[in-house]
Amino acid sequence: MKKLKLILILIVGLSFKIHSQELDVNLQLRPRFEYRNGYKTLLPEGQKGTSQVSQRSRLNFNYKQEDLIVKLTLQNTRTWGDVVPAAAADKNGVAVFEAWAQYNFTEKWSARMGRQVLSYDNQRILGEQDWGQQAQSHDAFTVSYQTEKQKLDFGGAYNSTAENVFQTPYTVASYKALQYAWYHNQLSSDLGLSFLALNTGYEYANADAKLLVDYKQTFGTYLTYKTSKIDSNFWVYGQTGKSTDLQVSAWNAAANFGYQITESFKAGLGYEFLSGKDTNDGSSVIKSFNPIFGTNHGFNGYMDYFYVGNHLNNVGLQDAFLKLNYNINKWQFTLSPHVFLSAADVVTPLNEKLDSYFGTEIDASFGYNFKKDITVTGGYSQMFGSKTLEFSKNGDAGHTNNWAWLMISVNPRIFSWKK
Repeated sequence: MKKLKLILILIVGLSFKIHSQELDVNLQLRPRFEYRNGYKTLLPEGQKGTSQVSQRSRLNFNYKQEDLIVKLTLQNTRTWGDVVPAAAADKNGVAVFEAWAQYNFTEKWSARMGRQVLSYDNQRILGEQDWGQQAQSHDAFTVSYQTEKQKLDFGGAYNSTAENVFQTPYTVASYKALQYAWYHNQLSSDLGLSFLALNTGYEYANADAKLLVDYKQTFGTYLTYKTSKIDSNFWVYGQTGKSTDLQVSAWNAAANFGYQITESFKAGLGYEFLSGKDTNDGSSVIKSFNPIFGTNHGFNGYMDYFYVGNHLNNVGLQDAFLKLNYNINKWQFTLSPHVFLSAADVVTPLNEKLDSYFGTEIDASFGYNFKKDITVTGGYSQMFGSKTLEFSKNGDAGHTNNWAWLMISVNPRIFSWKK
């Protein structure tokens, strides 16, 4: 370790003129065990659950020199056993999760370019998706203006498959172009208000094989009210524009209220509505709201039945839930039951209208701060599905559909230097 520190100091010393400089290097190792027995979808009849261990390994370099800030994050994600013990090469290799440079022009104005995380408010529309071992980052350019109570961000991205010399279809499952603006005003110590406008363009080929880009707009507001006892928020977002030549008209709204009953115990309740489309609606309009780049695992139940890679362009969702938190010493406990209903009519091919009730999910989780750089978290969830959920997910609601997980996060700082 002493040799590594000496090498890093020499690299910094030889690479830059003598200015005020800071270098911080930290590591994250995050293995997670999961038992999946009806996770993301009802277990099909005749099938059995499965278990596996996934792991994220990250190395973060954070460098600062006067008005220049640079970050580089390298990561490897893997499933234990996805390569043989004597493998000559890793299956996933090492990926660049973040690689950006930021320059602070003044105390208020700054610009950042490169691979970066776009995360705002409660991450419902733009988030890091940190639960996923790979997480989420964007190749983008952003500009920020910040005062004591206000912040304004502009950002944009333009994607290509490679350094092409003529027009080439963009085959990556992502947007071709993106622009956004986000504004936050801390109106008082208790009240905060944000506005977000996001424009995403996806490329497609029309009937004449001509490459076109349709733009979809997601826009709305996020409001928070927090005191020593109350923790509440409200949001509403709309979606319009076009997607693969289809008109988009969708919306999302939610309200959450939490109250600190004692120093250790907090209780809350909430409701969220994500618009959907009747299964017998023959129109071409897209009426189902898409949370797009949100950290969806943090919403609508931990079993990820909705909007974590599924349930898009469907009948939407209503989610009514309670959330109970209890903290004592180094322990944190959470219990959260959810009641799920469709937001639009569910109609079978035989024209039978099903009940809107999807099911009830119970989520229980815990956290333990084992040591300064080590935390242990885990949980258990169970879905009590209905016939409507069976129709939607093509699984067996009569089966015991449950999920359990245990994760250890080790986050040591391995090097820190300041001059």
